[in-house]
Amino acid sequence: MNSLGIDKRPEDTRVVVAMSGGVDSSVAAALLKEEGYDVVGITLQLYDYGAVVEKPGTCCAGQDIYDARRVADALGFPHYVLDFEDRFRQEVIDDFADTYLSGETPIPCVKCNQTVKFRDLVARARDLQADALATGHYIQRVTRHNDVELHRGTNHDKDQSYFLFATTQEQLNFLRFPLGSLTKDETRAQAERLGLAIADKPDSQDICFVPNGKYADIVKKLRPEGVVPGDIVDVAGRVLGEHQGVINYTVGQRRGLNIGGGDPLYVIRLDPENARVIVGPREALLENEVRLREVNWLGQDPLPDAGLEIQVKLRSLQPLVPAKLRPLPNGALVTLHEAQAGVSPGQACVFYDGERVLGGGWIVRRDRSALAA
Repeated sequence: MNSLGIDKRPEDTRVVVAMSGGVDSSVAAALLKEEGYDVVGITLQLYDYGAVVEKPGTCCAGQDIYDARRVADALGFPHYVLDFEDRFRQEVIDDFADTYLSGETPIPCVKCNQTVKFRDLVARARDLQADALATGHYIQRVTRHNDVELHRGTNHDKDQSYFLFATTQEQLNFLRFPLGSLTKDETRAQAERLGLAIADKPDSQDICFVPNGKYADIVKKLRPEGVVPGDIVDVAGRVLGEHQGVINYTVGQRRGLNIGGGDPLYVIRLDPENARVIVGPREALLENEVRLREVNWLGQDPLPDAGLEIQVKLRSLQPLVPAKLRPLPNGALVTLHEAQAGVSPGQACVFYDGERVLGGGWIVRRDRSALAA
């Protein structure tokens, strides 16, 4: 059994590595090559800058493809670039724009992992007769009693489990994460030791196709007809001001409302059907129950009807909070032990049992009744 848990010698084990051109995926590929694995690097061409943004970004195009190829050439393994622009546009960018217009706040990195990276890239890796697909994510794959589990990265500051909650069990069986036990500093140290030219390359900070951080600009460019001005109202329906499109607001937002003085007000809910932004005091943000759709469950046993005590994350940087999870016919209901503020529709609620990731689902807007028990 080799270090990847595959019953072959490393040199007989083909590993496709998803290479974004950054430090993390480059080190993952280099470490596997150093161990003697039959490494094949694949970089996805995901978007055309001119169709989406006005200046270069930080992932999966241009310089990044060049950097990935440089690493592969230096280490002596084959590298291929796959044109996934059409898929990425349909599955990620269009979904991003449509989700904002629906009054929700999307997480395109999850959609990308869920579709073009893990669904489609896993299929391509199998076509190449690979034994595994490796990525540079900071997350761990743990085998226990012959079952494969997904666990948080050892370094919780870099843990990326929130963004990988939609990974299916079948995908997890095929995936490997060589950096799961490392810190970012340790990864950079490995890059320097291995002599990688990208050892000092900065981390990407924004969504790859929104490098300037101006999300609304992308939506306006892709869906100009959907950006409709309307009223900012309080929870009683009184008009307090005007807005230039619900896409400019997210639940929990306080700054930038431009509705005068008085007590602080926060965005409580977005009503795109009536082009309204509803605001109120912070206590109106508190929620005890969170309804979810499109739930991915990674537990070995089915989720019991009576529910299960777990911990959840409602945002990527939020600490784990205790909750009870129970299934609904079309999703799930999370009952928080302590009310939380700023539960934002379109974001993910990810389930944990300590270090283990049990899956997650997408948060549903308060005013939707499709998942009513």
